[in-house]
Amino acid sequence: MMVSNSEAFRKDARRKGGYQYTTDPSLSSVLANRRLSQATLEIADFTNKRVLDIGCGDGTYTSELYDHGGPSELVGIDPVAEAVEVARQRGGRRHLTWVVGSTYGLPFTRNRFDIAYLRGVLHHLDHPKEALREAFRVARCLVVIEPNGYNPGLKLLERFSPYHVEHGEKSYCPGKVDSWIRSLGGSVKKRRFVGLVPMFCPDWVAGSLKRIEPALEAMPLARMIGCAVYVFRAER
Repeated sequence: MMVSNSEAFRKDARRKGGYQYTTDPSLSSVLANRRLSQATLEIADFTNKRVLDIGCGDGTYTSELYDHGGPSELVGIDPVAEAVEVARQRGGRRHLTWVVGSTYGLPFTRNRFDIAYLRGVLHHLDHPKEALREAFRVARCLVVIEPNGYNPGLKLLERFSPYHVEHGEKSYCPGKVDSWIRSLGGSVKKRRFVGLVPMFCPDWVAGSLKRIEPALEAMPLARMIGCAVYVFRAER
């Protein structure tokens, strides 16, 4: 099975030398992704772990995880060859491995890694549960970051934002994602609802939302609906 929207990401890599939210990104993209990077390190300890970054894209956040997470090994895999080439260039002298390959058929043996990392991958896929199944095959622990499907604002963006439509984005409700994990023999060990700043919004909106983001994240019910992202660690 192929990722149906690979062509949109292939065009991004060709035209921009990377993806839109990492190459000359807007303030909103910077703030949103910075929060996701913080949440990544809050949800799991990557120190001295063998890590597979599934759907690594242009490698920006793979290299970032290498710099700040301290894994013993880090492999990035993505179906878009043009993006992987950009990732290889951006990785520089870091000890990273880059692979072109399908999310649905990872070219690794069972339990090859300690952690499989899926940052913003599932909502681009036609068969997200199958991707999770394959991730669990190669690693006992998953760290997943996904748009929060409980957030009504995201549903509007997915329907009307040209970028979201072109890239086939479709957020899933966290409860549904959790049910996939359980059906695959896993359990969610830690979860967080984080972030308030949507990517590609005006700078003044991004700055305003960033100031109230900590307060929203601290309110249990409000964060389930208002936060932009669902982050969790699952184990089997």
